[in-house]
Order: sequence, then C-alpha cells, then structure tokens
Amino acid sequence: MIRAFKVMLAPNKRQRTRLFQFAGAARFACNWTLNKERAAYNSGEKFIGDNDLRREFTLLRNSDEYSWLRTISNNVTKQAIKDCVDAFLKFFKRQRGHPKFKSKKRGDFSFYQDTNKIRITSTHVKIESFARRRRKNRQNLNCIRLAEHDRIPVGAKYKQPRISFDGLNWWLSVAIEFEPENHSEPDGEAVGIDLGIKNLAVCSDGTIYPNINRTSTVRKLKKKQRRLQRSISRKYEMNKKKGERHRKTSNIIKSERKLLRLHHRLANIRQNYRHQITNSIIRRKPRLIVLEDLNVRGMMSNRHLSKAVQEQGFYEFRRQIEYKAAWAGVRVVIADRFYLSSKTCIVCGHVKKDFRLSERMYRCEKCGNEIDRDLQAALNLRRYGER
Repeated sequence: MIRAFKVMLAPNKRQRTRLFQFAGAARFACNWTLNKERAAYNSGEKFIGDNDLRREFTLLRNSDEYSWLRTISNNVTKQAIKDCVDAFLKFFKRQRGHPKFKSKKRGDFSFYQDTNKIRITSTHVKIESFARRRRKNRQNLNCIRLAEHDRIPVGAKYKQPRISFDGLNWWLSVAIEFEPENHSEPDGEAVGIDLGIKNLAVCSDGTIYPNINRTSTVRKLKKKQRRLQRSISRKYEMNKKKGERHRKTSNIIKSERKLLRLHHRLANIRQNYRHQITNSIIRRKPRLIVLEDLNVRGMMSNRHLSKAVQEQGFYEFRRQIEYKAAWAGVRVVIADRFYLSSKTCIVCGHVKKDFRLSERMYRCEKCGNEIDRDLQAALNLRRYGER
C-alpha cells in the first residue's frame, strides 16, 4: 500500500531563489525536449528516445552558452526530460492530450529530487546541490525547514519526491510504501450516501452534512473575493492607455496576491470539510458504502448549477471515500449512473417519472409514502449495495 505525504516548506530568501532556479531549469529541459520531439515529428523522423535526448542535453549543459545549467542538479533536468518523453508516449497511446510548453508566467514551478540524495528529518529536508560550496556554513543552505514537524516518516524509502510551487508556498510531496494493515471485518451498518447541492451528503442513517458554502464564514470570504476582483479589474482599466495593452503595476501585483490568498483559503476550507466528513463516515466502520456514479461533466454544462457543483467537489469526495475505505478494509459499491434512486419509492418500489428537481419531498401515488427525496435516495442506494 502506497501513501502520499505533502508538507509545506518554509525556506528563507536565498533558498526561495534556488528553488525558483531549480524549477526554471526543469521547465527549460521540458520545453527543450518538447521542441525536439515536435521538430522530429514534423520532419518525419523517428521518435527520439529518452537516452538519446539525455546524451544531447549533457553536451548542451557542458557548453559555455548554457553554463548556468551546471549550477543545477543533473537529476532535475534528467527527470524533466523523462517526464516529457513519457507524456509523448501516453499521447500516442491516446491516454492523455498533447504535451504543452510550460509557461513561467502561469506559474508551472516544480521539479524532481533524486530518491537517493534527498534526506528528510522530523524538522528539515536536505536537497541536493543547493549550496555550490562544500564549506560547512554553506551546506546549511541545503536544509529547508518543514512547516509541519514529524509529518513525514523518517528513514523510509521515498518514491517520486517532488517540490512544487502553488503561487504562494513551496510544497514537498513524497510517496511511501507501507505494509498492508490487517483489519478486522467491519460489521457496522451499510451506508448509502446521496450527494447534492442543498446538502453535500445525506446518509441512509439520517445523518446530514450541510453545504459549507452556505455558511456565513464562506459567504463573507466570497463577498470579499468578488470585491477584490472588481477592484483589480478597475485598476487594470485605469492604467490602460489607448492602443496599448493592460499594464500591471506594483499595486495590482499586491492586490492579485491578496486575491490568490483568498482563493487558497476558500479551497482549503472546502477540502478540510470534505476530509472531516469522509473521516467521520469511515470511523463508523460500515461493512459497505454505496455512492452514486454522478455525471459531473453533464451537471457542469448547466450554467445555473455549474458553480455550485464545482464548489461541492463531488469527484474529490468520492476519491477520498475510496482510498480511505481501502485503508480501513471497507468495501465501496458505485451504483449505476441511471439508477433512479430519488424517483423510486422506498416502501412499494413505484417509480415516479415526472419527479422534478424543485420538489424536495417525495409523495408516492400508490402507497402514500412521504419522505425527503435525498434521504430516500440514500436508502435506495443502501438497498442497491446490499442487493
């Protein structure tokens, strides 16, 4: 079983500069590889392999024109080339789209660290080739402080260590392989979960998890976000002259940084809330969890609901349930997309085909059953999983 860990870094000014230099070298190597592959494809030549590109890049690295690459760890650029080649191979296999050039302006800052060179302690991470001198006082530049102590297991075998920048902070992410835990067979009651917009989740046992986007805290932040967006837009229009493009001033950069902090805060509040809900469901140790196979792409095409659907994060909720259930030894069943969970009466099984979304209570024409539509959907999902 593989688990991933992601921890925020707390670098000083010199370390931040080196982080951006390493990410810039990785971006340069990726774009150089992409340019080579596209040129070979357009001229009808054979696909260039990973090893050939690495040899050619080593010659480029040793030239005087690109001497700045020698100040960067060789493993960073090598892995960037390998990743770009793998992306091309997946494109030819129709597993993903065509690789794109990485942009410095859009903030594609990330790079790889060699698994044998990286060293992680309870408080710091040591990165390869940050310090250019071997003096002891210079070697301290290699050690970057972790914002969370004792978050990553020390002394483990790390897989795919990556360092990335999200616009505000630098992050370290690693994967570690653990022995599968022997869990006792869960014997709790099966749980059906109906996801929606009014409430994020309604469980078959009657537990309701409300929509956090309707709380006063999130509403105030969203209102602040809208005002800041309008303020930035006005500043751009004020600085624009006839026949010229929009100009970005220092005040605009400060305002955009405030806006980015707001975006991150809202995203973190929603993500934390989803983790709290999924953890509370898994802690019950149900023998079975049943979820709907929602057509999120189709729901996003509705312009009246797209924003609310996006904020709820249905796919992320399902992803968390699946991997946490696998850790706990709980079975997860995904109901068929066209299963009429809301329109089927839980008592007699009658299907009400003309049941509109605006109707929140289900009233059966056959047996007279009256029940909340979301609770009925959760009960039907539980019955579907047990069946």
